[in-house]
Amino acid sequence: MRQKVSVPFMMFGILFNVCLITSNLLETKVIAFGQLTLTAGLLVFPISYIINDCITEVWGFRQARIIIWSGFAMNFFVVALGLLAVQLPAAPFWEGEAHFNFVFGMAPRVVAASLTAFVVGSFLNAMVMSRMKVRHAGRHFSWRAIWSTVVGETADSLVFFPIAFGGLMAWPELLRLMVAQIVLKTLYEVVALPVTMQVVKAVKRLEGSDVYDKNISYNIFK
Repeated sequence: MRQKVSVPFMMFGILFNVCLITSNLLETKVIAFGQLTLTAGLLVFPISYIINDCITEVWGFRQARIIIWSGFAMNFFVVALGLLAVQLPAAPFWEGEAHFNFVFGMAPRVVAASLTAFVVGSFLNAMVMSRMKVRHAGRHFSWRAIWSTVVGETADSLVFFPIAFGGLMAWPELLRLMVAQIVLKTLYEVVALPVTMQVVKAVKRLEGSDVYDKNISYNIFK
């Protein structure tokens, strides 16, 4: 039996992938807010968690699983092409080699950390959303959106930073960076929550879909 994909679901999936790829590219710039230093990826990466929440809320965990794995595949694809491009010889007259390599020449451990953290954080975010929706009979969307982000972002940071920067930064500094990322990304979700709630309501009406994940498998490889 052929399955149809709706336009809203397709657009959410495209936006999810774009946000992930963009956040990886923006991670190469460090920005400062007073005494606080962060990566520019913070501007867009939390949006992927908001989209994850919307997809899980409207279409359920199984559909979110498809989008998460597509995000992983597209991230891997872009990173692999970027690393390949870095290895190719530059034209003698081109003066942007160093800058290009700085953006796309990610260290293997950073690539591994990024992809692993994404999978762990994204799936935990979707699982928490799914389980809390069933437990609360569809009520308290704001609570599950916030707590799923806390769990997902915490897992993401706990995986990414030790793998990417363990041994390169002092652990107290690494811990402060992790806490700052978790807090700020969660605040991002809270600030955007009124918009998220309206989007979810509108999509539910448009799609006629409000999935409750009862008796499903949370095996991410299924």
